[in-house]
Amino acid sequence: MTGQGVAGRDLAGRDLAGRIEAATPPGRDRALDGLRALAIAGVVLGHWLVTALVVDSGTLRSASPLTYLPGLTPVSWTLQTLAVFFWVGGRAAALSHASARARGVGYGPWVRGRLARLFRPVAAVTAVWSLAAVVMLASGAGQQTVYALVRLVLSPLWFLLVHAALTAATPLVARLNPLWPLAVVALADLVRYGLDGPAWAGWVNVPAGWLVPYCLGAARVWDGPRARSAAWGLLAGAGLVAAGLVLWAGYPAAMVGVPGAPVSNLSPPTLAAVAFGLAQCGAARLLYDPLRRALRRPAAWAPVALVNLSAMTLFLWHQTAMMAVTALGLLAGVPLPGLHTLPSDAGWVLARLLWLPAFALALLGCWAAFHAYERAGTRSGGGTRHV
Repeated sequence: MTGQGVAGRDLAGRDLAGRIEAATPPGRDRALDGLRALAIAGVVLGHWLVTALVVDSGTLRSASPLTYLPGLTPVSWTLQTLAVFFWVGGRAAALSHASARARGVGYGPWVRGRLARLFRPVAAVTAVWSLAAVVMLASGAGQQTVYALVRLVLSPLWFLLVHAALTAATPLVARLNPLWPLAVVALADLVRYGLDGPAWAGWVNVPAGWLVPYCLGAARVWDGPRARSAAWGLLAGAGLVAAGLVLWAGYPAAMVGVPGAPVSNLSPPTLAAVAFGLAQCGAARLLYDPLRRALRRPAAWAPVALVNLSAMTLFLWHQTAMMAVTALGLLAGVPLPGLHTLPSDAGWVLARLLWLPAFALALLGCWAAFHAYERAGTRSGGGTRHV
């Protein structure tokens, strides 16, 4: 590429960054957007790295490298970022609700606007995959294959249901001490593990477990002069509790579900997962101020703003992107390493890393086709938007 071409690209990039900067409302909380972008990157990369679609006797089934390579467990500590999502969601919703009240906007219009932003993109992905499932079954695809694919796409939607319920409850949640839902999580785990109670008792942890970081995000303590010391204490204290539960209480070390494991930290959330999430929340608050300063620069802010404008689209379609590349790879006629092969050795990990740019390109195509459904939910609300 010529120097003139590089200079032209740099000029175009600066022009885009300048336009995004000019369009950003002065009161926009850029640090929250930065944390949300990091959380999205963690979820997307985590799913792409720990989910494999293996060709087995003419069908596709899902598998996880964590089943065969337990040494990769620390990856789940870095890329399982759901607690940060809920922490950001609680803080953003509390700030948004307070702003709406100051403008004289009632609870009804406020909550309808926020829930519309969540569910408008869901309608698109649900419609597309409902049609795709019918077409695949009609064309002779095996039920096991169709089930595996649809499950990968639709299983993350539980997150939106919980997030929507907590969003609707924000005025009450903002007054709730996070120790209450934390106590519920601890009691549920005591019943099902300590007292050999029914496994279904753990499902109360789905709302209670994610209510903990959501309440924490909405708490006013993060705006006070002792916020950083509180964040350090949370990071260290909750981290030690999570480590202790793994080392001495029998909780699994992986912070995501591992196929075949007797206990999953995530489905439903365990006390260890919630403690680990609290440590992540402490780390998120420590990153908050540096991010706020760094994102004042237009060049740093532009990619974060673009990710946040399409946060739901990226979340909903990243598994579809991975599956599209996997399906196209079948045209090769032989299983491709890192794409269709069993994730059982280091060679698979290396090959998988080489496939990530293809997944990203496919996700860009999904974004081009479907991001308009998300943008439709941002045309009102005074220019502020927090998912």
